Amino acid sequence: MAKSTEELERKIETTFRNADLLKEALTHRSYLNEHPSWKSRHNERLEYLGDAVLELAVTEALFTKFPDAPEGQLTVLRAALVNWERLSRVAQEIGLEKFIYMSKGEQGDTTKARDVILANALEALIGAIYLDQGFERAEKFIAQFVLAHLPEIIETKSYKDAKSELQEIVQDKLKLTPTYRVLGESGPAHERTFRVGVYFGSDLIAEGSGSSKQQAELEAAKQALARYPK
Repeated sequence: MAKSTEELERKIETTFRNADLLKEALTHRSYLNEHPSWKSRHNERLEYLGDAVLELAVTEALFTKFPDAPEGQLTVLRAALVNWERLSRVAQEIGLEKFIYMSKGEQGDTTKARDVILANALEALIGAIYLDQGFERAEKFIAQFVLAHLPEIIETKSYKDAKSELQEIVQDKLKLTPTYRVLGESGPAHERTFRVGVYFGSDLIAEGSGSSKQQAELEAAKQALARYPK
C-alpha cells in the first residue's frame, strides 16, 4: 500500500489542490486488478497527457538554451532527457516508487518492466501537475527534476542511444526524421508487449518489440542501424 502523499508533495514542492488527480497519477493498472473497488482510474490517460507536456517543456527549454543548435542536435538531446530509462531514474530520485499503487506481483518485479512503470508514473505525475496547477508549474517541475540531468548528459555524451544515432544518420543522408508507429500490441493489460516499426518517410525499415512503446522504438532503431549503412 502506498504511503501518505504528503512526503512526496514536499519532495516535489507541489501541494495538490485536487488530491484525486495525484491519486490517479499514482495508480497503476495492475492495482485495479487486485482492488476492483478502488475509486480511482489508472494513470494511463494522465501519462499520455504528461508525455506531451514533458516534450513541449523540454523542447522549449532546449530551443532557448541552444539558439544556434540544429534541429537534429536538439532532438537528440531531447530524446536523451525523456526516454524511459532517464525518467525511471528521475522517478527513483524523488522516491516516487513507494507511493505508486501497483499489484503485489509488480512490487516484486525487478525487470525493465518495473522501470517502465516508474517512468510512466512520472509522466502521469507531470500530467496531474499540469491539470492541477497549469503549464508553468509543470514546467518548473520538469526544469528542477528532468532538465537538471542535461549537463551530465552532455558531459558523458549519453545522448548517443540507438534512436539518436539513427536520427543523426538519416537526417544527414536523407534530410528527413525517422518516425515510429505502433504496429501491434499483445499480452494482458498489465503486461503488454508493443511492436513498433521505424519508417523513413513512408518506407518501413525495421521493427522492434518491448514492454513499452519507448523500449520497442529503441529496439526498432537498433535493427534499423544494423541494416542501414552509416
